[in-house]
Amino acid sequence: MDLSGRRAILVGGAGHIGLGAAETLWELGANIALLDIDLDTCERRAQEMSGRRAGSACAVYCDLLQAESAMAAIQGAIQLLGGADILINCAGYVGTTKVRGWAVPFEQQTAEAFEEAIFVNLTAAFVMAKEARSSLQQSGHGSIILFLSTYAMVGPDPSLYVGTEMANPVGYGASKGGLLQLTRYLATTFAPTIRVNAISPGGVWRGYPETFHERYKARTPLKRMAVEEDLKGAIAFLASDLSAYVTGHNLVVDGGWTAW
Repeated sequence: MDLSGRRAILVGGAGHIGLGAAETLWELGANIALLDIDLDTCERRAQEMSGRRAGSACAVYCDLLQAESAMAAIQGAIQLLGGADILINCAGYVGTTKVRGWAVPFEQQTAEAFEEAIFVNLTAAFVMAKEARSSLQQSGHGSIILFLSTYAMVGPDPSLYVGTEMANPVGYGASKGGLLQLTRYLATTFAPTIRVNAISPGGVWRGYPETFHERYKARTPLKRMAVEEDLKGAIAFLASDLSAYVTGHNLVVDGGWTAW
């Protein structure tokens, strides 16, 4: 499980899951480049980590709506780290993203919001994996981890959202389903020098309305929503040599949600 000296590029480093992933990699000894459009948050997190272990983290600006920015961010991270061993992508549009025509009832969802989500969640993941391929191949321990969702595999249950202002945009599930196939494609295309796997979390607690929270827990075999800590073991496993013979796999961390 030791990642000492490994160089990790973390896309979405300013987010909640990004923080959990960064902590996991850092605790196992990796040096990390945090990529996000929210550069200020990434810089603060990088400073905190480097304050505890000098030079262990840096921040790079990345706008996933622009292919050129995504490619430049990967190039910049590789230059700062001196190479790359691990690429983790946990950035993307989610149900709370504030975009017109996105997190609204189905009839109000727009093609423009759908297309943006496909680009940010799926196309950008392809672009960055392609850009990082050469460095990861040279690593000898190359590992890519893409963050999906249970909605890459199952449809939403509309009854969960009744009486709330929450929505489950169709572009979210569609883009995550695309990422599942991208995982499989890259796993066979990048083999044998790079392993490519996915993590599919279930719902992660974010201060949701209590009616939604209770419905979600009732439908989950483990009777609770996830927290970031629940994902750290999966990240450690797939990023490290513990999973040296695992590729093309989707590790579902959902408390049993998809087991019904």
